Amino acid sequence: MKNSREDNQEESLIPPVLPTYARAPIAIDHGEGVYAYDENGNRYLDFGCGIGVNNLGFCHPTLVKALTDQAGKVWHTSNIYRIPGQEKLADRLAQNSFADTMFFTNSGAEAVECAMKMARKYHHENGAPERYRIITFEGCFHGRTLATIAASGQEKLIKGFGPMMDAFDYVPFYRDMSRVEKAITHKTAAIMLEPVMGEGGIKPVSADNLQILRDICDKHGILLIMDEIQCGMGRTGKLFAHQHSEITPDILCAAKGIGGGFPLGACLATEKVGRCMTTGSHGSTYGGNPMAMAIGNAVLDVMLEDGFFDHVDQMSFELRKGLMTLRKKFPRIIELVRGVGLMLGLKLTVAPADFVAKAMEHGLLVVGAADNTVRILPPLIITQDQVEEALGKFETICAEIEKELPEPISDEE
Repeated sequence: MKNSREDNQEESLIPPVLPTYARAPIAIDHGEGVYAYDENGNRYLDFGCGIGVNNLGFCHPTLVKALTDQAGKVWHTSNIYRIPGQEKLADRLAQNSFADTMFFTNSGAEAVECAMKMARKYHHENGAPERYRIITFEGCFHGRTLATIAASGQEKLIKGFGPMMDAFDYVPFYRDMSRVEKAITHKTAAIMLEPVMGEGGIKPVSADNLQILRDICDKHGILLIMDEIQCGMGRTGKLFAHQHSEITPDILCAAKGIGGGFPLGACLATEKVGRCMTTGSHGSTYGGNPMAMAIGNAVLDVMLEDGFFDHVDQMSFELRKGLMTLRKKFPRIIELVRGVGLMLGLKLTVAPADFVAKAMEHGLLVVGAADNTVRILPPLIITQDQVEEALGKFETICAEIEKELPEPISDEE
């Protein structure tokens, strides 16, 4: 039997928790609403939301009640039996989206895996098994499984995990998406994209470009897959981000905010596509378990209340307005403000990691992203007073960073 760590004579070179994260030096002990509290009692205004997960903040009473009520009934049965909570949540999501059917998962990556399997199965069932390749966009992020890192193709994600699944064709994040058509071959099964790229730097796809992609897919008989894991579930002021346009996808991946902090994901599809997934074609032990379904339904209870998305729009307007003012005041730090709804990004002239660290010192939690961007993802329940509190912190942070910058060279010099 292996000795315990206490009995080891030599100091261990690795901690018990695999060191795959460069973790910030705080531990969140508890939270309330939009505020997180660490083990020392320090309070933080949470504008990271667990990376777009805690869309209803900490300990929302509707979610807490749903969790505790369900905990006293049943946590897990199996998908070999009916799960009424699944049927209820699926019906409600279908009523409020393009979808006719869906499969529930535990995570976003699982939802994307389901979507990719569904796209392949759809073409196989329709006499085109050679159609298995998916077009994705440079800078995208679809998860951490072998298939989903292959879908991204980014060196930082795939290094050391090769050989990669050869099933994806990568194109730039075009301003004019009509150029994507050149990448389509007789092997193309689908185009997959985030309507608002999250990890890639908060880059929205315009309604016009979404329409172009929809038209391309229809023209070539391929599927359009939307990854709304980060930008969905109210984050942009609509239940799903693509609803700002007139188009609908064939498949949509949801997670993060759908469970308000509880592990939950879903792969939504039209009847045309979903009917290819017959008995035995897919499964999950924990996917759609009664606990997750109770909380998923509670999240919808809150989000579908009258005025909820109007509130998101109003807070988004106030926050963006304040950030634009700061951009004008601190042009040496903030290069650009972009995003949709309460999914905003500051493209910086300084290192995002330095900005994130400085924000933490001032009791504000934000999250870095690619393209020298800091993500701003506050809870959707944020109030005007809390927006103003955050803007005050942003101004202080920018002022302190500006003092540390070298003096600009004047024209006379």
